[in-house]
Amino acid sequence: MSGSLFIVSAPSGAGKTSLVHALLKVNPQIDLSVSYTTRSPREGEIDGVAYHFISRERFEAMATAGEFLESAEVYGNYYGTSQTWISQENAKDRDILLEIDWQGAAQVRRVFPECISIFILPPSLEALEQRLTGRGKDSSEIIARRMAAVRDDVAHVAEFDYVIINDDLNEALQQLNAVVTAARHRSNKQLARHQQLINQLQNPE
Repeated sequence: MSGSLFIVSAPSGAGKTSLVHALLKVNPQIDLSVSYTTRSPREGEIDGVAYHFISRERFEAMATAGEFLESAEVYGNYYGTSQTWISQENAKDRDILLEIDWQGAAQVRRVFPECISIFILPPSLEALEQRLTGRGKDSSEIIARRMAAVRDDVAHVAEFDYVIINDDLNEALQQLNAVVTAARHRSNKQLARHQQLINQLQNPE
C-alpha cells in the first residue's frame, strides 16, 4: 500500500471544510473520501459527491459485512466510511483524506494505526463564534450548542499527530499541504514506489 490515509478533524466553525477543499485544489495526489449516509439529500447535494445516500437497510447490511472503517449515528442518521474503497485507492498510490470528528478518528486509528491525523484549531473562541454566526445557517440555539461542544472536541487534540491553527486560510493551507507532502516522502512509501531504482543503485551492473 503506497498511498497514505489522512484524518482531518476540528471543532465546528474552525474552517476545516474550507481548508480541505483548498487542499484538494492544490494537491492533485489526494482524494476526499465520500461517506455513506442514511439521511436524505439536502438541496443541491449530489449522490456520490456530497455523500453516498443509501437506505438504512443497506447501511446495516454493509456494517454487518464489516465494510465500514468507521461509522456513527448522528441525530438519528447513520454515517460510515468505506474501508474497501480506501484500501483500493491506497493500493493505487492515491492519498485519501477523511474529514471526520475525533470519535471517528479514534475508530480509524484502531484499523489503520499508520494513518496521519491532523487537528485544526481556530485562533480564538471569539473568532470561532464569529465564523459560526457569519455562516447565517444556524439558529442561536444551535450555535450555542456548537460552542459548548468545543471544549469536548479540543480535549482530544493531543491524540493527533499534527495541529494547525487556522487563523489565515492561505497560511494554514501551506502547513496542511506540507504535512501531506512530507508524509508522501517517508522512506517506507518511497521504498514501495521506487524499489526498482533502489535495487539498481545498490547493484549496478
